[in-house]
Amino acid sequence: MIEYAIRGGRYYWTWIAILLAIVAVGGASYYYQYQNGLTVTGMSKEVSWGLYIANFTFLVGVAASAVIVVLPAYLYDYKKFKNLTSIGEFLGASAVIMCILFILVDLGRPDRVMNVVLNPRPNSVMLYDFIVLSGYFLLNIVIAWSVLAAKEKNKGYATWLKILIYIAIPWAISIHTVTAFLYGGLVGRPFWNTALMAPRFLAGAFASGPSLLIVAGLVIRKFTKFDPGMDALKKIAEIAAFAMVANLFMIGVELFTTYYSGHPHHLEHFNYLFFGLQEDGHVYNKLVPWIWTSLALGVISVLMLIYPKTRTTPKYLAAACVMIFASVWIDKGMGLIIPGYIPSQWGIVREYWPSLVESLIALGIWALGMLVFTLLAKVAIGVTLETSPPEEEVEEEEEVEEEVEVVEEVVEEKEYKCELCDAVFRNLDECCEHAEKEHKISKASCDMACAEVEE
Repeated sequence: MIEYAIRGGRYYWTWIAILLAIVAVGGASYYYQYQNGLTVTGMSKEVSWGLYIANFTFLVGVAASAVIVVLPAYLYDYKKFKNLTSIGEFLGASAVIMCILFILVDLGRPDRVMNVVLNPRPNSVMLYDFIVLSGYFLLNIVIAWSVLAAKEKNKGYATWLKILIYIAIPWAISIHTVTAFLYGGLVGRPFWNTALMAPRFLAGAFASGPSLLIVAGLVIRKFTKFDPGMDALKKIAEIAAFAMVANLFMIGVELFTTYYSGHPHHLEHFNYLFFGLQEDGHVYNKLVPWIWTSLALGVISVLMLIYPKTRTTPKYLAAACVMIFASVWIDKGMGLIIPGYIPSQWGIVREYWPSLVESLIALGIWALGMLVFTLLAKVAIGVTLETSPPEEEVEEEEEVEEEVEVVEEVVEEKEYKCELCDAVFRNLDECCEHAEKEHKISKASCDMACAEVEE
């Protein structure tokens, strides 16, 4: 199947070349960081997590969101999502690759990452995060590839594959939940120490991930012969809208709890994020415009997805999805990680802003993730187009199915007899009407008079 990834036209190879060039720039920037250490980043002793961990946190959610199309398609046999399942799983796998890379570049000594496995500590949430992320990556790759292979050979799913699919569904929920516990369990960081962290993570994930999938679906629909189905994209848009509403609601709950209670340790972090802090005549407010932009984009995108005309028009749908994606990226990325450190546990206010090197590395990782997704999606599209029957045949099959259903309905219809006068009727409704009219028996009690005719 891999041969589908190396077939493409001018636009396809131009896109691949652009991504490779960005990956090369990111790789060169990482080499510079590796040689000079993390001092070339914007991070400091006070703010030890920055752009890398912010992207990691956001992308875990994107990875988890594949369950939005996988669950209805496999568990409830929702056929409209069938064409999108493999693409959604490959999107999840690509996001996990980016997650792992963002963790690696955040380490001053990436060679020590295996210490998590070689010296495991059962009380460390980091160990479980490592397990669920690597496991989810393998599950997505194996499932999506095996489903495509079965489709290519026109075979059903093997039993072991069905078991893996069922395992992957709760696993997707677990990866973002465990990551949320990583923050929520830190008592020394009041900004993160909230029971709403995991639900907020999941709501943001089920809004941003599907939005990215919709944008990918619209791009694929425009530039290839593959049509993921506008009905499927609209349904996913509804899911994203509901998830975004839940996400905004929980942000509101956090704000009410913090400002109404006035707890000083929580309040100062929220003050920094939403209004900025002033100390010694200097105002620290670099994140203020970002977080208000995030909220504005979130509200506007929800309104666009609720209004039917904008939700069903591809260009407006794409714009709304991009806004959701940007809103959650700010909220669950920089808007979540950085304020946890400002002010520090010792009351020191030192702002963080990513350096050029840091930004280029992050850009390179995003480009690599998009490159992996492009190649895998190309395989999925190639196999689907190769194995899908022509549209005329599909329409004929649907007509035959409808006829079969009508025949079944006719066959299921049985005759009923009025036991008071032995009159026979074609169905129960007619018998009940007769009982009410001739024998003054209400329709609700017509079973006293009407009995099924035995053959």
